[in-house]
Amino acid sequence: MHNLEIERKFLVKSTLFKDEAFKHTKIVQGFLSTNKKRTVRVRLKGEQGFLTIKGASSKSGLSRFEWEKEISKSEAEDLLKLCKKGVIDKIRYEVKVNNHIFEVDEFFGKNEGLIVAEVELQTEAELFTKPHWLGKEVTGKIKYYNSQLSNNPYTTWTNKEH
Repeated sequence: MHNLEIERKFLVKSTLFKDEAFKHTKIVQGFLSTNKKRTVRVRLKGEQGFLTIKGASSKSGLSRFEWEKEISKSEAEDLLKLCKKGVIDKIRYEVKVNNHIFEVDEFFGKNEGLIVAEVELQTEAELFTKPHWLGKEVTGKIKYYNSQLSNNPYTTWTNKEH
């Protein structure tokens, strides 16, 4: 299948990644659909808008179909008004570690206190260097998906993993 996204997701145990980041961008995103089989996301990333459709995750939780199209900032702003409640507000830091780029999301608002890192891979078995600030792996744990964080924000969790 084309447009297959393979990534691993981790909690982050310190903010030292900020010193290593080569870029950071404010992201606001909402969801038109959070169905397990298909998620439809609207994202405002800096001054750019995006519409993204993601399919169901594989059994391992490592891969799923992803289709993304750039839209105008004003289109994204209009679509965000139609989204379900629970808009995600975060800053994404990009950190290069050897041949990979880790996208580290620091959440705000109702998800304040949560920091998650993702690394995109070419294959599910691909090896990568784990930076010192990387914590527990949460790949495939649905509660860490942004679509779920919009419905069940981190600040409401009683059992928080770190």
